[in-house]
Amino acid sequence: MMINLNKNAQKLICALCDEGYKAYAVGGCVRDSILCRSVGDVDITTSAKPEETEAVLERKGIRYFETGLKHGTVTAVIDGENFEITTFRTESTYNDNRHPDKVNFVSDVKEDLSRRDFTINAMAYNEKEGIVDLFGGRNDINSKLIKSVGNADTRFKEDALRIMRALRFSAVLGFRIEKETEKAIFENKELLLNIAGERIFAELKKLLLGDYCENVLLKYKEVLAVVIPELEACFDFEQRSKWHLYDVYTHSVKSVAISPEKDYMRFSLLLHDIGKPYCKTTDANGQDHFKGHPVISAELAQKALSRFNPSNDFKNKVLTLISNHDYFITRKRSNIKKWLRLLGEELTYDYIDLKIADLKTHNLELSQHEIDELYYIKDLTKEIIESNEPYKISDLKINGFDLQKIGYKGAEISYELEKLIKDVSGNPELNKKENLLHLAKQDYKKELS
Repeated sequence: MMINLNKNAQKLICALCDEGYKAYAVGGCVRDSILCRSVGDVDITTSAKPEETEAVLERKGIRYFETGLKHGTVTAVIDGENFEITTFRTESTYNDNRHPDKVNFVSDVKEDLSRRDFTINAMAYNEKEGIVDLFGGRNDINSKLIKSVGNADTRFKEDALRIMRALRFSAVLGFRIEKETEKAIFENKELLLNIAGERIFAELKKLLLGDYCENVLLKYKEVLAVVIPELEACFDFEQRSKWHLYDVYTHSVKSVAISPEKDYMRFSLLLHDIGKPYCKTTDANGQDHFKGHPVISAELAQKALSRFNPSNDFKNKVLTLISNHDYFITRKRSNIKKWLRLLGEELTYDYIDLKIADLKTHNLELSQHEIDELYYIKDLTKEIIESNEPYKISDLKINGFDLQKIGYKGAEISYELEKLIKDVSGNPELNKKENLLHLAKQDYKKELS
């Protein structure tokens, strides 16, 4: 089987092979090529030692920089593309379940492939030899199977992040996890506590964006609870209400699966109801209520996020969406503009989409009307934005300097501007300088009286 390999990757492989070394594209790029999926980074493995790789690159006039010599990695740069070139290697014990205690360079590609995580990632390729598949990777791709290379328990004890990678591949590719590999995942799940939060977070975001994330999140919820223990209280936590069909966790997962493919939105939906177990009340008719749960959910989400060290932008979006998800947005233009001022344009759209995904996993006999209304509000929001209707202070035809001339000082200025934009949001025709100055003068006289 021939693979249409990146021309610059092929150039590097040929450069090494021409000088008598073995070299292959390896791992994910081979897997995705067989699956006819878009190929991202191309990693290269070679029998050349790092210093020999550097010598070849120098002779070919190819730029490079040293990125991990102790692990055998040199990064070549061609046309602005980076390619990691790593010497065939084996790895010794992993006392911390993260990093090998020692790396040994070897000359046989089989030894290198045997250390890799899953069979579908343990294939190599070059044009001369075709696909080197020593562990049944192609058969497992055809069977849609994720299977460890060698002993699954050993693989996960070497690097526990492989547990999250297995779940991620299952969520993205729709492959089932082989029986022994699955058994080892559950037996070793606590080892994830030894893994840096940033590494887990990177895998978790990809998992949540997978087309098959619902099945994975439900089947492996005990694994998720190791890295996000706040979820555990939601497992099988019933919502006895005419509005709900599922327990809290199942509802959240189903909402994730149907939401737009934005990592922060899916993370928000996964955690949006985690406060419910802590604020449940039951009325005389046996109906459950969860008053105030968005606040508690946001507090718990903040605790969960602190383990992952996300960007401030990601964290702020998640906490904002969770905190506000139970509030109403109406078709009243001034109300929509209020949300646009509060959240900004992109996050207002996200807020509406999140509410739609949330309601779609309620009892549709009761929630469909509200869903239809939200779609109408979303169209109306687009209309307001595209028609440049005023909704934020910078849209006003006057500014703080104009108010200073009237006599406003300090905090009075921002307070008056806020008041004026609320007036204008409900009545755009007011947004003329003479009208606004008239209103501001009237307000100023009231303050003086």
